[in-house]
Amino acid sequence: MDALPYPVLFFDDVCNLCDSSVQFIIKHDKKKQFMFAPLQSPLGLLAQKEAYGPGREIASVILLYNNTYYTRSAAALHTLRLLGGAWAVLYAAIIIPSFIRDAVYNFIARNRYKWFGKKNTCMIPSPGLKARFLNN
Repeated sequence: MDALPYPVLFFDDVCNLCDSSVQFIIKHDKKKQFMFAPLQSPLGLLAQKEAYGPGREIASVILLYNNTYYTRSAAALHTLRLLGGAWAVLYAAIIIPSFIRDAVYNFIARNRYKWFGKKNTCMIPSPGLKARFLNN
């Protein structure tokens, strides 16, 4: 994928936790810098391939920023840093070794449908937000 001038967050479009997270980011993204794309979209599948290698579809949040793919806990922490303000303080958790952070992330990811539910249809952004969603 070519370098983009903004951060793109790829997310599981049918996951209620992921949808809530996207809504949280939209609400707190004062610079309106983030763009979003479902992991299930062609761009999302390409991001999974580039982040994890061919033949591996992994339902993990992916952040593409400055031509670098961040996955799992690193994606979440870099997203908070980019939101700025008090949220950026949470980026300090990056000092925790990734195998520990990702173990917690993976535990939540494995149970997200059971705990938070799953939608039958993909999120449809409001007309005011539609321009921030990449669905190609």
